[in-house]
Amino acid sequence: MHIDLSGRTALVTGSTQGIGAAIATGLARSGAHVVVNGRGAERVEETVRTIRAETGNENTTGAVGDLATEEGTRAVLQAVPRVDILVNNLGIFGPAPALEISDEEWRRYFEVNVLSAVRLIRAYLPGMTEQGWGRVLNLASDSAVVIPSEMIHYGMTKTSLLAVGRGFAKEAAGTGVTVNSVIAGPTHTGGVEGFVRELVGDELPWEEAQHEFMLKHRPQSLLQRLIEPEEIANLVVYLASPYASATTGGAVRVDGGYVDSILP
Repeated sequence: MHIDLSGRTALVTGSTQGIGAAIATGLARSGAHVVVNGRGAERVEETVRTIRAETGNENTTGAVGDLATEEGTRAVLQAVPRVDILVNNLGIFGPAPALEISDEEWRRYFEVNVLSAVRLIRAYLPGMTEQGWGRVLNLASDSAVVIPSEMIHYGMTKTSLLAVGRGFAKEAAGTGVTVNSVIAGPTHTGGVEGFVRELVGDELPWEEAQHEFMLKHRPQSLLQRLIEPEEIANLVVYLASPYASATTGGAVRVDGGYVDSILP
């Protein structure tokens, strides 16, 4: 299947590393004009250069702004007033004892993981519906369905994203715009490596530490390994394409079989 996104502009939030960078690279490889987003200009510029070198797509640019804030959101919207494809990838996570999570931390997770997506959908959806084509994709997680005991505040935000996606899909009904959530499973990123080390320690070599983590903390996984970011990106690129025109309001899984359910 050849996916051609030439002529389409895609904004990927939080895309200077990990899953976001892989998604941005995948979209650029398919010909889209990709806008890389991050809080620091140096990291954004470095990622733009890397994507251009890897894909040969010189039509890759950056938009600096902290989307967890209204000020940062305004800066990005000013730099990128219209998009055809919006990928809400920005997110934070980390373990914390459930009874020790402060009100401030609950609010911080909601601002970063949920409200950043809501603000951008609210800003970009009218332009998409006006032109009769658009794609909104929210990066959720298996934690939206299987709430992890070690980070229930994170799980709460990803469950909220499923509701946000379904609700805005109804708002876009019949317009040619699709809105979906992607339920990503345990994925191999730098941040997750640190998370794994927090739970299993620093003594084991990485491959053994990963195996220990999956065995003890994610035993439901049918893949029995961490997912590579490019595997998440493959699904996102498909959902962003014309081939996915009949998929909307969904929570589509690329979780390695982690969620033990036929439906999300």
